[in-house]
Amino acid sequence: MDYKQELKTFFGENCLFNEPMSNHTTYRAGGPAEVYVYPQTHEEWSFVLKLARTANIPLRLIGFGSNILVSGKGLGGIVCSTKKMNNIRVEGDHIRAEAGAALDKVCELACKAGLAGMEKLSGIPGSVGGAVYMNAGAFGQETFDCLEYFDVIDLEGRPGTLLKEDLKFGYRRVEGISNCIILSAGFKLAPGEFTQLLETRHTIQHKRIEKQPLEYPSAGSVFKRPEGDYASRLIDEAGLRGLSIGGAKVSEKHAGFIVNFNHATPEDIKSLMDQVRQKVKEKHGVELELEQILWGKFD
Repeated sequence: MDYKQELKTFFGENCLFNEPMSNHTTYRAGGPAEVYVYPQTHEEWSFVLKLARTANIPLRLIGFGSNILVSGKGLGGIVCSTKKMNNIRVEGDHIRAEAGAALDKVCELACKAGLAGMEKLSGIPGSVGGAVYMNAGAFGQETFDCLEYFDVIDLEGRPGTLLKEDLKFGYRRVEGISNCIILSAGFKLAPGEFTQLLETRHTIQHKRIEKQPLEYPSAGSVFKRPEGDYASRLIDEAGLRGLSIGGAKVSEKHAGFIVNFNHATPEDIKSLMDQVRQKVKEKHGVELELEQILWGKFD
């Protein structure tokens, strides 16, 4: 039996073949994944990891796909989605959330429970797992600020728990966890006044609508913030606001975003990324570093 049939037998309707990645990324672009599965239990993760390992099949992990550009050529191997692992529990001043839960939902529940520390992360369009993996943040708050620990399974299928205090982390990075799959995370928050917290949440959501091109598919900030500056400012000053290739465009509303304004192909988006980097380098001598992750082959 080939590995696809094994997965289909084991996962049933939670296993899809030739699944368009445009359905699973916030860019709404990307070719098909050979196999797309939704593991939920430890047993299911162990099964898919063992299969990938023994048959030497590439395996990728996706949450909400809010930081990923997938090639139009698609992806060989297996893509595992955490989206069906979405339980959130609030207990006292602790919140425990599964990797596939929406980070924004955790922020909302924290505010409603009168727990402070995550309200400024409101509106980030990613999953808890993705947010922990890259220490996502906004408006001066980061995922790791309130994080206590997260539960993982390694590529051999062994479970473990990583404590924040044992890790090296910083702006949009966490070291040494690339060979782990994040299953859930625990946060410890401070008591706060829930009306005030909800007001802050509302303000942050409003700022996002005002400043960000949420009317088009995008994957947020394309580039990391360069030391002591902003990517959007450099892009803007290089005269690139509104620059387009195919259906992809540097947003007029926020130059740090590339939007899919008219059925952009992944290749349109990638070409635009490359052009922006090149022009910023020519104008400012600054090498912009991608914050977004590229999957698959781009020419």
